[in-house]
Amino acid sequence: MTRLLFLPTVLLFTISALAQNEIPKGELSTGTFTNSTIFPGTERTVAVYVPKQYTGDKPACVAAFCDGHAYTNPKRGNYAPGMFDRLIASGDMPVTIGVFVNPGVVPAANENALPRFNRSYEYDGLGDDYARFLDTELLPHLAKTQNLKFSDDPNDRLVGGASSGGICAFNTAWSRPDRFRRVWCTVGTFVGLRGGDELHSLVRKTEAKPLRIFLHDGSNDLNIYAGDWWMANQQMQRALQWMGYEHTHVWDETGHGRAGEQIHLEDAMKYLWKDWPAKVTTHPENAAKRRATFTLPGEDWQLVSFRHGFTEGPAADKEGNVFFTDIPNSVITKHNVAGKNIVFAKDTGNANGLMIHPDGRLFACANGKQEIVAYNTEDGSHETIVKGVNSNDLCIRADGTIYFSSPRAKKIFRIKPDAKTAAPVADAPGCNGVLLSPDQTQLYVTDFRGRMVSAFQVQADGTLAHGQPYYWLHLPYRTAISSLDGMTVDTEGWLYVATKLGVQICDQAGRVHFILPPPPGARHPANVCFGGENHDHLFITCGDKVYKRKLSKTGVRSWQADAPKKPRL
Repeated sequence: MTRLLFLPTVLLFTISALAQNEIPKGELSTGTFTNSTIFPGTERTVAVYVPKQYTGDKPACVAAFCDGHAYTNPKRGNYAPGMFDRLIASGDMPVTIGVFVNPGVVPAANENALPRFNRSYEYDGLGDDYARFLDTELLPHLAKTQNLKFSDDPNDRLVGGASSGGICAFNTAWSRPDRFRRVWCTVGTFVGLRGGDELHSLVRKTEAKPLRIFLHDGSNDLNIYAGDWWMANQQMQRALQWMGYEHTHVWDETGHGRAGEQIHLEDAMKYLWKDWPAKVTTHPENAAKRRATFTLPGEDWQLVSFRHGFTEGPAADKEGNVFFTDIPNSVITKHNVAGKNIVFAKDTGNANGLMIHPDGRLFACANGKQEIVAYNTEDGSHETIVKGVNSNDLCIRADGTIYFSSPRAKKIFRIKPDAKTAAPVADAPGCNGVLLSPDQTQLYVTDFRGRMVSAFQVQADGTLAHGQPYYWLHLPYRTAISSLDGMTVDTEGWLYVATKLGVQICDQAGRVHFILPPPPGARHPANVCFGGENHDHLFITCGDKVYKRKLSKTGVRSWQADAPKKPRL
């Protein structure tokens, strides 16, 4: 059972330019939190500061700090409770409950064994584990056991830390901006310990998030086997600047430790809480031009449909109506350009991939029936094209040639125009999604096992040659499997790939330029297509839901060959 036992309350004392008896003093209590399910077997000390001004009538803001013990020693210059007393009293900070959390430790198995120290594991890694730990485990438990009300508004939530705690604070908010939006980070460990050296690159490539960040580092910071902290923090600041994040930074000559924090923490709190309760937001007007290459101001994801089993295979007809499958329920739904969802077909044989044929019919991988089926989009009537095949996804050339992936056979198959049989044309272990380039001279194949999209050249006779793992995509943290799946292309030749990180957008040279994360709380996209009346809305299937978003690009009509401009290499 989770346990959080608090010791008797200790009255805080502060030093201020104001008369001491004029400053309301908060209260600090300490305890131990155990048996997290996210970090199983760990025990950790937690201290909670409750300001005198907190009445419990309404939820309070919250500031959560990694390495909590470093902030609760009255002899240190970064003594946060006393600082909070002053800032809340002066109005520079809202009524804020401080939560000072130590890293977890898994106790030793016996007296001759060492405990497992979880600090690097919890702090240095990417992903949303620590954000979920705070949001779904620790804060709810404190609210219940200490009779506290924490605001659920991410605008009211700050995370902070130093060194590994600094990257943890940044990553907590960056990975879950729907839960935390204000970040204090000093001497952040943005180096090669557990993937932190990749974070500045992901910041540059991922759509900017509504955060406010205060960075600090010193020129005498560490330079060791894992990297150069001083240079890494400057790289992060430059990435934030390039993407238009609301942030500030202080560079000085301090080394690795808390000397700089003791100097700058109070100013950081003032900056991070300035203008509260005004919302923290993104600032595209401050970003480099590249950020506006794909997105449009004021356009965000819109929910198209929900309450499905698992959605897949989106495909748009020439009017821009989008068809998508619900695999476990064997249903194909049509989302028309007027925004209405209509059940198009039932008993589809657990149809997965869909694609529009040049003659206007909708082709489907009915893998539950081991068939490929063609539907008349006007009346829903259908016929079987090929029987006895295992298929996952398909694409169709302007001449009617069909290519489909068979993960079970580990091959790509071809169906010639008007043929009723399929023949293998390429070995493709791990094959998942398939798609033709805009000019239809290349076939792209995603590999669900890793991070690469292969490219094959389509020969004059329809066979495939010169296959190579060509597109290099980013992997989610702590996995070698990106779950690369469906793809689409636009008229400029950009390739959009559905992955666990979101939709990764690649240039024709095979490099990721931009990542569009799915909406907060949504599953990662399994497939993607352009649709809508002008073919400028990007549709993504995300588990039980489908979303769309208007972009500045126009999708390729899958039944046409369209040569884009030569890429910049």
